[in-house]
Amino acid sequence: MSLKARLVAEAEAVGFSACRVCRPGDTPQVAARLAQFLEAGRHGQMGWMAERTAWRGDPTALWPEARSVIMLAENYGPDHDPLAVLEQHDRAAISVYAQNRDYHDVVKKKLKRLGRWLIAEAERDGPAPEIKVFVDTAPVMEKPLGEAAGLGWQGKHTNLVSRSLGSWFFLGAIFTTLPLAPDEAERDHCGSCRACLDVCPTNAFPAPYQLDARRCISYLTIEHKGPVDEALRPGLGNRIYGCDDCLAVCPWNKFARASREVKYHARPDLLGPPLAELAALDDAGFRARFSGSPIKRIGRDRFVRNVCYAIGNSGDARLRPAVQALCEDVDDAVRDAARWAAARLPA
Repeated sequence: MSLKARLVAEAEAVGFSACRVCRPGDTPQVAARLAQFLEAGRHGQMGWMAERTAWRGDPTALWPEARSVIMLAENYGPDHDPLAVLEQHDRAAISVYAQNRDYHDVVKKKLKRLGRWLIAEAERDGPAPEIKVFVDTAPVMEKPLGEAAGLGWQGKHTNLVSRSLGSWFFLGAIFTTLPLAPDEAERDHCGSCRACLDVCPTNAFPAPYQLDARRCISYLTIEHKGPVDEALRPGLGNRIYGCDDCLAVCPWNKFARASREVKYHARPDLLGPPLAELAALDDAGFRARFSGSPIKRIGRDRFVRNVCYAIGNSGDARLRPAVQALCEDVDDAVRDAARWAAARLPA
C-alpha cells in the first residue's frame, strides 16, 4: 500500500471524514478573487484579511519548500434541525459549530496527531519530511485548497459543499515537503439552485459566488465591533452568534450525517437558551458559561449587544425588563442596542 493510501486510512482512523491532496500552486485564481473582494471593501472591519495577501493568494509564497497540501474534512453535522429555533422568538439561535467546544482546538489536535504519524511513516523510506498544520487562523485560503484537492466545491454561498458531507464540515490543512500524488479537483454541482442565496435574511450575496461580509449575519454578530447598522438589525432575528441559514437549506445536505465527534454535539444550555437569561450575564458569568467555546472570543459586551438585538426583534413584551436593565450599561454598543430594543417592544 502506498504512503498516500496509508495516509488516507490513518486520517479516517484519527477521525477525519475525508482526506485529499493538492499541490500548493493549484489555486492560481485565488489572488485575483481576493484582490477584488478587498478592493470592494467587502471584508468590512476584518483588517487582517488585507494583511499578508501575498501568502493568502499564493500558498507557494507562504512556504516555498512545501510540495503537497493535505486537506482534511472534519464533519460537525448536527443531529437536530438548526433552523427550528428561529421560530422561538424568546430563545437565542447559536450557530451549530459554536454549540460546544472550539473546533480550532479539536481539529488542530487531530492534525498534529496525523502529522506525527506521517513523519514517522515517511522516515522509514528516507529523510523525515517537514510539516506545518493550519486551522483557520493563518493566512491560508482553505476553501480554494479544499476544492483543488477534491473535498468539495465553493458553492454559490462561497462555502465548501461536498457530495458526501453536504455543508457541515470544517477544513484542516497539512503542508508538507513530501511529494504526494494530487487528487482531482472537484467541479461545481450547484446547477441552477439558488436556495442559499434566496434564504439570506440580510441579502449578503450581491451575486452567486460572491459574499459581502458587511451584510453577513455571521460577520455582524462575530467580527463587527460597535453598533450594527439599524437597517440590518431586523434581519438578525434571534441569531446571536453566527448564522446557518445558507448552509442548512443546501439540497446536498441530504447526504450529510450527524458528527461522531462528541465535542461537537450541542450542549443542552446552548440549544435555544432563553434570551432573558443571556442578557443578564456579566463579564464573569459570560466567561464561565462559554469557557472552551468559540463564543468566548467575542467578549461579553459584543455578545450581550447581539442578545439585545434579538430581544428587540422578538416582539415579546415580557423581555422588556431584560433590556431596560441594560439601557445604562457601561458599554456604548450594549447601551445603544438595549435602547433600540426597548423602543421596538410593545408596551
